[in-house]
Amino acid sequence: MSVVATNSPALVRELTDRTAAVVGGWIPGATVDGVEPLTGGTSSLTYVAHLSGVPAGYERVVLKVAPPGLPPVRNRDVLRQARLMAALAGQPGVRVPKVLFCDAGTPPDVQPFVAMELVPGECVEPVLVPRGTLTAGEVRSRALDAARMLADLHRVDPARTALAAEPAVSLHAEIDRWTRAFGTVPDDLRAGHEAVADRLLATAPAAMTPVFTHGDYRLGNTLCADGAITAIIDWEIWSLGDPRVDMTWLTFFTDEARHPAAASDEPTGMPSKAELVGAYEELRGEPLHDLAWFEALTKYKESAATALLIKRGRKSGQLNAMHQRMLPALPVLLDEAAELLGTARS
Repeated sequence: MSVVATNSPALVRELTDRTAAVVGGWIPGATVDGVEPLTGGTSSLTYVAHLSGVPAGYERVVLKVAPPGLPPVRNRDVLRQARLMAALAGQPGVRVPKVLFCDAGTPPDVQPFVAMELVPGECVEPVLVPRGTLTAGEVRSRALDAARMLADLHRVDPARTALAAEPAVSLHAEIDRWTRAFGTVPDDLRAGHEAVADRLLATAPAAMTPVFTHGDYRLGNTLCADGAITAIIDWEIWSLGDPRVDMTWLTFFTDEARHPAAASDEPTGMPSKAELVGAYEELRGEPLHDLAWFEALTKYKESAATALLIKRGRKSGQLNAMHQRMLPALPVLLDEAAELLGTARS
């Protein structure tokens, strides 16, 4: 079979036919009325399938499929994401979309897909949207709920799930991952990163017991209704790792962190870093030490991830306003990381 273009009519027809072929294994007699794109991305593609003959509330389900023509590995491995969501289903305090059925396909020509429940809610990152999109009260309530749900996520014992054999990602491996990313971007997007990487490696604290980490945990990767989270979504880079990686990524999107991609300097209503950490620690019952080191790691990670986005934007000729805001921030993020680590960047 030839590779079809992303979100092309041919891909939609193929996905419709494949969904029709497997949906009966989930609900006998279920049929597919149609499939339409919901959103698109570089890691995976998202669609909504309209079904008949299914229980009430499942007439519309989400289909997530790896992009055509590429090996479905790493962040494109939708079946791995499904295994994690299935392991988290029913865990106290953790809400994720329910996995309904999957199809492994024959990649890379016929890519795997996962069908999930369509969870109600909106996906908004407060610091990255115009002020007034959400009320300050909604933002505060959602963020504190996110901190508590993160604590519940980190309380799940991986050994008691089907993913007990998943290898843990060490702090050194986490640093190396983003150092490799820097190695793939032009020189102007990575100047001086080596000194920060060396200092991170030299000062890495003792790791905490590995837990399920999201890898990109923030309000923009949740669905929310009013002041509460209805589901954590976008599990592309989950791993077993140190819980503080998630915590400092969440606090990087507070007003006081002054995220370089923020749409405005006006306050959003986000709680302070101390409030989010306090809500997390109160529920989890375990303190988080050495957070300054993890904040440095977060800035290093953000600089690398943004450099990748800018590289891709340049290549496609689609640099957006956020990319333009972030470009001068790359060396600043590295300088801030070096300062947190008690050293100057060369």
